[in-house]
Amino acid sequence: MRHGGGAGKWICCAFMSPTAPKRLAAPHGEADQQWLRQKLEELERIERPSASEGELQAAEWLVGELAKLGAEARIETERAHGTYWWPIGIGTSLGVAGGLAALRGRRLAGAALGALGAAVIATDFPPRPRPFRKLLPERDTFNVICELGDPDADRTVVLVSHHDSANAGLVFHPGIPDLVSKTGAFRHLDTSPMLMAPVIGGPVTSLLAGLTGSRVLAAAGTVLSAGSTASMIDIGLRKVVPGANDNGTAVIALLELARRFLADPPDDLRLILLSAGSEESFSEGMKAFGERHFDNLPVDSTFFINMDTIGSPYLTVLRGEGFLKMFEYPAEALILADNAAEEEGIRLMPNLRIRNGTDGLEALAAGYPVVSICSCTEHKQPANYHWPNDVSENVDFDTVESGIRLAEGMTRRLAGGWVSLPD
Repeated sequence: MRHGGGAGKWICCAFMSPTAPKRLAAPHGEADQQWLRQKLEELERIERPSASEGELQAAEWLVGELAKLGAEARIETERAHGTYWWPIGIGTSLGVAGGLAALRGRRLAGAALGALGAAVIATDFPPRPRPFRKLLPERDTFNVICELGDPDADRTVVLVSHHDSANAGLVFHPGIPDLVSKTGAFRHLDTSPMLMAPVIGGPVTSLLAGLTGSRVLAAAGTVLSAGSTASMIDIGLRKVVPGANDNGTAVIALLELARRFLADPPDDLRLILLSAGSEESFSEGMKAFGERHFDNLPVDSTFFINMDTIGSPYLTVLRGEGFLKMFEYPAEALILADNAAEEEGIRLMPNLRIRNGTDGLEALAAGYPVVSICSCTEHKQPANYHWPNDVSENVDFDTVESGIRLAEGMTRRLAGGWVSLPD
């Protein structure tokens, strides 16, 4: 739960359900939880920032594990910048410069710098084109692709995880949602707050200060932008976290799904198991996958099942996500997910939306039927999010198993009846 993309994907997420559902442990299916834990422990020991040698090591590990199961996988190397703190931090720094210029009476410069900073930030959020990143250094990032099922089938299901991990940061301190939860706010909000609002709001305020000549707005724009810049610097200086829940849980889910689909392939379906790189740098790996493959994956015959951070106590299927614009998941896809969960006896935390993004956002914006399977705590937060305690010891493997069963159940139902979106 890249995010950012990772970065701010779930920061202080507050969701719609007034109370958490009663805990319902998933009945033990075919998954061997001890095996899942062992694989997760192996993965979390790999330090794997976005677009790094560690990310490549994680990709090679996954290819090797799939080979042990009898599945052939490949690594597709793409190009990515690999951070979000640089592009966002540059945008907020421009907001600081704009606010200071406006304070000194240089209104035109203040407005121009504020506008440029806001544009840099706004266009960097997925699923936008991120043009400013073309000016920044790039590295290799690594997507893992494993194709199963009937290669000649007319319909394709793409099951998605990501294998990179995020940097920690003070903004992700677990004490923040704990403190907010004491106000009762999480019980009443139906969507997570737009936490990127102050980030882009600083440069926008500097722009307004330049246009109006207001010293109050100039000071506010400077302070807001400086605070956001400090947060980006803090994140950039921190170490990468183990990333067991986010998103090692979905990687091991892919392994278990591969095992099940090899043993009992669904009829008349082509399956693509995709583990993307650089999700935590705003879904750069998934964006590259789309640029390479979306033209060969027709919207009317391809369904995406995204899995992100599925090891918190309560499983959920997101209803919408997006940093600035809310992209709603298609009702037809959600009905499939809800029906599959009900038939499998899986309780979901209902009606949750986030003002950030997962890898599901790229396919969603491209018009595909998509669902994103995630998880949260009773505070409607992902457990141990972007913090050093995101280790396998703190993962709820009953929830992981429920996520696996839900993804498998949806896939097998798609083999029996396809989901079509209205034109």
